[in-house]
Amino acid sequence: MNAAMQSPVGTPRGADDEMRNLLLGAIPALRAFAFSLTYDLDRSDDLVQDTLVRAWTKADSFTRGTNLTAWLFTILRNLFYSEQRKRKREVEDADGALAGRLTSLPEQEIRVEMLEFQEALNTLPFSQREALVLVGAQNFTYEEAAEICGVAVGTMKSRVSRARGRLIESLGMNGTDDIGADAFTRAALGAPPG
Repeated sequence: MNAAMQSPVGTPRGADDEMRNLLLGAIPALRAFAFSLTYDLDRSDDLVQDTLVRAWTKADSFTRGTNLTAWLFTILRNLFYSEQRKRKREVEDADGALAGRLTSLPEQEIRVEMLEFQEALNTLPFSQREALVLVGAQNFTYEEAAEICGVAVGTMKSRVSRARGRLIESLGMNGTDDIGADAFTRAALGAPPG
């Protein structure tokens, strides 16, 4: 093992090669969750980086054998809310003018459908959107998602149910039978895999 890979003095007891590999394996899920919160690639990458740094320095507080992804999602979510409190003083793009200049016209039907889905997802209240992403897209159990969000399991189930109902209504569907083969959409709306 080279000197860069060895644990330097002051590295937490739990931050070892195994933890490093677990953290690296969790990056895709962290990026997806961060993007679902921010809808900004740069911001979401910064959130993931901050989450990994926090997890690395606090690795000794992680209980091996428990759900690492849920622990990381909790860290990421807490960092996101801390950042939101700091960002309250920033100017928002309330009329969507800036966002409108950043979008491009859809080139394919699936892209149009995904854009419609994303717009419908964006209309959901934050708590419902967050619940739907955790359970529908990230495949957390209701119990794990409830723990990440710090709410009761029944509250999480209710948020997911209401979110799915609103999405189906917003997209002009009669139910999950109307959903195409897109795995993300099917999972988010609670349909069986296509």
